[in-house]
Amino acid sequence: MTVSLYHSTSPEQTRALGEAVGRLADAGDLIALTGEIGAGKTLFVGGLARGLGVDPATYVSSPTFTIMHRYGGRLPLYHIDLYRIETPEAFASLGLDEYLAGDGVAAIEWAEHGWGCLPKEMLTFRLRYTGSDTRTIEIVPEGDRYMRLVQALTRDLLV
Repeated sequence: MTVSLYHSTSPEQTRALGEAVGRLADAGDLIALTGEIGAGKTLFVGGLARGLGVDPATYVSSPTFTIMHRYGGRLPLYHIDLYRIETPEAFASLGLDEYLAGDGVAAIEWAEHGWGCLPKEMLTFRLRYTGSDTRTIEIVPEGDRYMRLVQALTRDLLV
């Protein structure tokens, strides 16, 4: 497994990383996000939405209580939040399978709450605080598609 590191020194840089991923994303892509509350997961998804061509006037918010928001862009973005999901059985009962490998891009906050139920192949972003505005983001591709995406991302952004 190859892990790339991205050092974000501002919310704008975290959003820019998400936007770069959105520009490279294809239908069926699964983006998993982990990190503490306030680490920047929703901010990243806001950038992802921008990169997918979602109307910039659209406010991207965490779907903690609704589980999922759908945004229209070049591809649909399915923004899923598993914060309140406590067991694999609870995850399985949500019926999200059609969104995980469907016609759009699925971005899952608190993805670790779905480990074991999520597909093996995905692109994971592990956000960690390193200061009040700084983050280290580990980028972990699982599968050939995501290895290629990270290679393109590295050429575009991580140099």
